[in-house]
Amino acid sequence: MHGDAVDTLGIDGVWFDPLWRVEVRLTPLERRLLETWTVRRLAFVAHAGGAALTTTQSYSRLEHSLGVLALVTAFAPDDHLARTTALLHDVGHLPFSHTLEGLGGLEHHSLGRTAIRRLADEVPGIDADQVIAVDEGRVPSVLTSVPGGLKLDHLDSFLRSGQAHGRTQTPPHVLLGRLRLVGGTVDADPDDALELADLAIREALAQRSAANLVPVTVLRDLVGRLLDRGALSPADLARSTEDEVWARLVADPDTATDAELLRRRPQAWRMRTGDGPVPTGALRHTVSRGYLDLPTVGGRALRDPRVEALAAGLPLRVAVTRDGVR
Repeated sequence: MHGDAVDTLGIDGVWFDPLWRVEVRLTPLERRLLETWTVRRLAFVAHAGGAALTTTQSYSRLEHSLGVLALVTAFAPDDHLARTTALLHDVGHLPFSHTLEGLGGLEHHSLGRTAIRRLADEVPGIDADQVIAVDEGRVPSVLTSVPGGLKLDHLDSFLRSGQAHGRTQTPPHVLLGRLRLVGGTVDADPDDALELADLAIREALAQRSAANLVPVTVLRDLVGRLLDRGALSPADLARSTEDEVWARLVADPDTATDAELLRRRPQAWRMRTGDGPVPTGALRHTVSRGYLDLPTVGGRALRDPRVEALAAGLPLRVAVTRDGVR
């Protein structure tokens, strides 16, 4: 049984996931991976990216990765390749996760492949090619869903976010006991499938809200300024933690004022969406994709017109202005 403190260190060789209420007996390889900086760094990367500044969604990429490990263990405890892949699937993420994706030509999937290959040289027992193949869906796995189907990675994302925002109806660990996995795709009874669809839709709406898009847009501008001036290199950004990025932002004369304002009074910015005229001095951002994967019901694809409407609303163009800027 887990102890009083749920740690992310693998102490005593156990990970107890508080969301799913799954106890994972860690393998020696998993314990060793939790000791590496490549994995440990994810404790200092917010899963929600910039929205961690303005919402209750403050957990880390490491907590999410351990959550996916717990789900793999629940459905396929002896699939050690999938377990390793679950723990490593997010190691390429930049600080603030998807918020800074694309800046400096950086892309987390490519960075992840590089990090996994580097880890394989550092930690015995990792077959980098196999882990990458599973992560990319080129090898059938409990982590690989049918196109458009809900996979374990996104199941953890939707429920963990839903719990943080108070959207869940059924306790996640109770819901987990009723779900099935069919070829890597989450399969559910009709009522549970509807609940999962609601969580996916509300997550998509949250990602299009001002609480998410204002800090995302401002952070992209601030970090972009550092990159454009050579004050921060893409390589340094890729290996940084969020506290290290903040330290650079508040120390640089070009970004210090706005960086401090974003942390202290993010309400100073306003957002508008659409293709209309953009105010002078506005910061621009475009949302080009959403995560709207749905479970199957008895092995059959679930369709929801709300999902189709959200998909039709992309790309979503955003303009963000600060008080006093017109």
